[in-house]
Amino acid sequence: MLNPLRGGPPGKGLRRLALRAPIGLYRIGLGGLLGQRMVLLTHTGRVSGRPRQVVLEVVARLPEPGCYLIASGYGERSQWLRNILATPEVHYQVGRRTRRGTAVPLPPEESGRALANYARRHPRLAGRLMRSVGHAPSTQADFEALGADRHGGVPLIALRPSPGDA
Repeated sequence: MLNPLRGGPPGKGLRRLALRAPIGLYRIGLGGLLGQRMVLLTHTGRVSGRPRQVVLEVVARLPEPGCYLIASGYGERSQWLRNILATPEVHYQVGRRTRRGTAVPLPPEESGRALANYARRHPRLAGRLMRSVGHAPSTQADFEALGADRHGGVPLIALRPSPGDA
């Protein structure tokens, strides 16, 4: 069976439609059904200046209130990552709670440790997700190297709420 996620970020057609389906749930007010494991990220297009949206998995909740880690499975090939690097001010929704905030890429070493920690907590899911985006890490060191590679790996980004929005 053909894996619809392998090969790169979604382009057009059925693959893009399937991957963007959760956005519709958020738009009609049912984002809470996705629980605390998914985030709707609204960011600004670096060329168009228009709002763009993507739904991503929450890799971890950070100790600070309202802070989450997300991962870019396609590294800097992901349009959303390129957009937040240009304009880090974002809106994000986890469950029913919406916040204004800033998307901050983690430094490479910290990103690597966080991805390895995610793989320790969720070994099967981490393995499946990494394979679905074309990676095949098998050891903690592999996950760490993958998380530390911003360009061809899977870098992690912290979503931090604006003051007064936590």
